[in-house]
Amino acid sequence: MRDRMNVYFPPEMLRQITDLADRKKLSRSAIVEAAVASFLSPDGEDRREAAFARRLDRLSRQIQRLERDVGVTAETLALFIRFWLTITPPLPNEAQAAAQLKGRERFEGFVEALGRRVQKGQSFLRELPEDIVRQETDSQT
Repeated sequence: MRDRMNVYFPPEMLRQITDLADRKKLSRSAIVEAAVASFLSPDGEDRREAAFARRLDRLSRQIQRLERDVGVTAETLALFIRFWLTITPPLPNEAQAAAQLKGRERFEGFVEALGRRVQKGQSFLRELPEDIVRQETDSQT
């Protein structure tokens, strides 16, 4: 036997309940009953806490990967700049215009290559561990 209870919902929530009931082919009462049962369930709090913990763990791992990638990127850029500044001699004034023209041309090629890699989903940071393993294997043989 069931007892009747009148409940008032905000219009948007009632619309969401109705939409869910239509999608699941259930009555609105069944949807509300399941929601209340879940809320009153003694292990409901534990399940919600476990779900939050899983999400926080996943976010923590993503942030750690992001920090690692940013660190590798910064070190790569710093190393390249140091190397470039160390080996590149200053140009005489009469050669600078030609060098700037060649530099623009090379930069355009770089941007095109970068665009192709990004479009294909290729990532230097993902390739890096493979290169390191390959170098370690080569040096051991």
